[in-house]
Amino acid sequence: MVSVVELFVQIAGDNPVMQGLVGGIVIAMLNLLGASLVLVWRNPSERALDGALGFAAGVMLAAAFTSLIIPGIEQYSGGNPIPTLVGIVLGVLFLDRADILVPHAHYLLTGNRRPDEADPSTSLPLDNERLTPVILFILAITLHNMPEGLAVGVGFGSGDVENAIPLMLAIGIQNIPEGLAVSVAAINAGLDRRFYAVFAGLRSGIVEIPLAVLGALAVSAVEPLLPYAMGFAAGAMLFVISDEIIPETHTRGYERIATLGVMAGVVVMLYLDISLG
Repeated sequence: MVSVVELFVQIAGDNPVMQGLVGGIVIAMLNLLGASLVLVWRNPSERALDGALGFAAGVMLAAAFTSLIIPGIEQYSGGNPIPTLVGIVLGVLFLDRADILVPHAHYLLTGNRRPDEADPSTSLPLDNERLTPVILFILAITLHNMPEGLAVGVGFGSGDVENAIPLMLAIGIQNIPEGLAVSVAAINAGLDRRFYAVFAGLRSGIVEIPLAVLGALAVSAVEPLLPYAMGFAAGAMLFVISDEIIPETHTRGYERIATLGVMAGVVVMLYLDISLG
């Protein structure tokens, strides 16, 4: 029986950049699947969404350590944690500073402002009242998805396909509830259900696929960058989990469901990592 790794190599070939491209396409299609679920699951409850987002956070949390931080230290730095840790700090700082340019995704999805919210009137020189929220929405969600595409690309760029495939599957799995949640939020804001399901898929494809290729290309061409890149992707993912996803699941009274979702996501990712890695 052909293993998952062998099947992936048969499809994508041995070139890490092509593998990154295929990996980016996979996670983008799973994002589109999640966004399109709103066509058949028209009114998911807040309880279900919080549980699903908690699951997504748990998967990303485990993947950041098992597929990025630990390999970055043990396999690609010879046990030296400094390059990977520097990458983590840079990833966090990048997301933190970039988030200043646009309102937090939390506000764009819920309408609830935070004390550290960016001010759209000073962040972007836009006067059109209808155009500004749409552009800000696209920018915020793009920023939110950047670490995911980059992480997949870096994973395949490392040349360790057995480790990269669980990472790809983990990010793809968490893209499903994430895509659904964003679609529901956009529909509640007045966007058309069919239009946004397609739009969300295109948005994820535009962002995650090129970043996956870029990540694979960068670390393939400059191998010493690999532990820094893996740390950067992990730090950015951890920032998104802590700053956006988990706080979002704790605002509507379903904290316990969200927490159980996180635990389930961690268990699933650990199983994938061991069974496929």
